[in-house]
Amino acid sequence: MLADYTLESSSVPVHTTTVLDDEEKEALRTEIRLLIERQNAVLVAHYYVDGDIQDLAEETGGCVADSLEMARFGRDHSAPTLVVAGVRFMGETAKILAPQKRVLMPTLAAECSLDIGCPPDEFEAFIADHPDRTVVVYANTSARVKALSDWVVTSSVGLRIVEHLAANDEKILWAPDQHLGGYIQAETGADMLLWRGACVVHEEFKASAMADMRRVYPEAGILVHPESPAAVVAMADCVGSTSQILKAAGDLPHETFIVATDRGLFHKMRQANPQKRFIEAPTAGDGATCRSCAHCPWMAMNELRELRDALRDGSNEILVDLETAERAILPLRRMLDFPTP
Repeated sequence: MLADYTLESSSVPVHTTTVLDDEEKEALRTEIRLLIERQNAVLVAHYYVDGDIQDLAEETGGCVADSLEMARFGRDHSAPTLVVAGVRFMGETAKILAPQKRVLMPTLAAECSLDIGCPPDEFEAFIADHPDRTVVVYANTSARVKALSDWVVTSSVGLRIVEHLAANDEKILWAPDQHLGGYIQAETGADMLLWRGACVVHEEFKASAMADMRRVYPEAGILVHPESPAAVVAMADCVGSTSQILKAAGDLPHETFIVATDRGLFHKMRQANPQKRFIEAPTAGDGATCRSCAHCPWMAMNELRELRDALRDGSNEILVDLETAERAILPLRRMLDFPTP
């Protein structure tokens, strides 16, 4: 039986965000803006990072997006330097798609529990045991794992791509998120063999606690990322990627939402819908008893000082060896070229 690759609490870092006063924040923002301009760089930020960094990305001509749109934006933008605020696999993807560009990150310590939970050597052995299956990996994986795959997908396109493969009678080997894989399998009926990994943020959302919260807010809509457990997904008014959740928050008529995804997304949801109320879905515990408490500790490592330092010093550059990049770009291109409605 395949081992469980979900991270234990002891493997999840505890990150304490540096508290800055308004004057310190503004000084850093001003310095970062100047550095971006001087270096002809562009800042690409994920929805889960600090709101100040999200705002800086948009103010300086960069973008705030999910991992799919981050990949497209970084590939297509003319800037010779990309600064990726997110986690390491996002920086690696940017480098693979634009090898001629310098790719910097605020910190190289920003990992992903799904990436860590899919060791390339063990995954390669798993593939070898199932040679008849098409290998589909989630974007939240290392460059080496992507290089072993036939397709890379994100949560925004995974369902459509698996539907396409299933329609062609392809049997799928899926990694690493078992909850997202299980959701796609249930929706498509595809023959899928699932790796047993999980996101430390989304796996902590619990249906029993969600039911209790729904009784407190009976008129609230429920928005759920499909990396969450199936019982939580079953309660949702909308299941989708970060960008799809953000859109649903504006499209659905509810004035209050309970949201089961990383609370970093709340910054954009509140900006886009100031008249609406967004409530964090309950996790398995509070304080020291939960691993993430609805915010990825690795995403939290992206801070203004670290962003300034990376731009000023040219530090935390992402490098991907040529052989791995040449193999990994093929499944990435398949995803980016896949027709979208």
